[in-house]
Amino acid sequence: MVSEVKAMLFTPIKPMLVSIGGQAFDHDNFIFEPKMDGWRILLHKQGDRIEAYTRNGKCVTGKFPELKEITSAIKPKTAILDSEGVVIREGRTIFDDFSFRGRLTDARKIAAAQVSHPASFVVFDVLATTQEHMSEPLTVRKQRLQEILDPHPSLMSTMFVEGEGKALSALSIKHNLEGIVAKRKDSTYKLGIRSEDWVKIKNYKEIDTVILGYRTIPEFSLVVGLNFPTVKNKPVATVHIGMSPEEKTAFLQIAQQILGKKDRNTQWIEPRICCRIEYLERTDLHYLRHVSFKEFLFDKRPEDCIWVS
Repeated sequence: MVSEVKAMLFTPIKPMLVSIGGQAFDHDNFIFEPKMDGWRILLHKQGDRIEAYTRNGKCVTGKFPELKEITSAIKPKTAILDSEGVVIREGRTIFDDFSFRGRLTDARKIAAAQVSHPASFVVFDVLATTQEHMSEPLTVRKQRLQEILDPHPSLMSTMFVEGEGKALSALSIKHNLEGIVAKRKDSTYKLGIRSEDWVKIKNYKEIDTVILGYRTIPEFSLVVGLNFPTVKNKPVATVHIGMSPEEKTAFLQIAQQILGKKDRNTQWIEPRICCRIEYLERTDLHYLRHVSFKEFLFDKRPEDCIWVS
């Protein structure tokens, strides 16, 4: 057991991954956690040394001076913890804020960002202390977390409820959070595996976008974009679900009057027409996934279609 922990310590390891679920549910065999919106971070500690690794194995310790402050809050001399690195603003975890921290390389900018965008690490699992814990049931590992962590502004264990996923999901929607994660109480921790024992149930969100063009192959779809502080009319999604035949016909009639250049895949148009879409996830580069068309917004100004964190 000890040798196994030594082999993992301060080494990039791939965490256990969640599957994508549908609707929130209640079940006595599950616990439910709020879905944090940040970066997956594995914390490795031995003595006074602590290192942070992303899910892809990149060491990012130097980007987060806050890590030096939390070492004493992890009681065991040795520990490997699974967490989400977050920046909390107005009660919400803001993905863009933590990504901003993760992109910084200049020491002075990192020090300034520690004040303007303070990072916290929300721990939800323990892989090892002086011995390996991955083969233990989740409920046992959760109890261990309560025993080994001291309260600290930059380090905390995630809250969870037993059995009542629908109530927690409703609360996450009310407070405009990302969603929830359902986990089987008896689940073990499997490195690098996307497990059906852990399921994320994310909240769909709506956003108003400007239509930048359309495609007809392999199927009809809209290319939509948003305005960012430094980039105008940036494409963020391709939408092919949700439009009725009548809406498609009406759009094409209008689009013929504002045609722009055409490339191999896309007929671009002047950015004059807006529409509302629904999406489930976004990438680090703000590309939206699992999108569907909701309605045209003929009275909305294209410049008002902006990204809001």
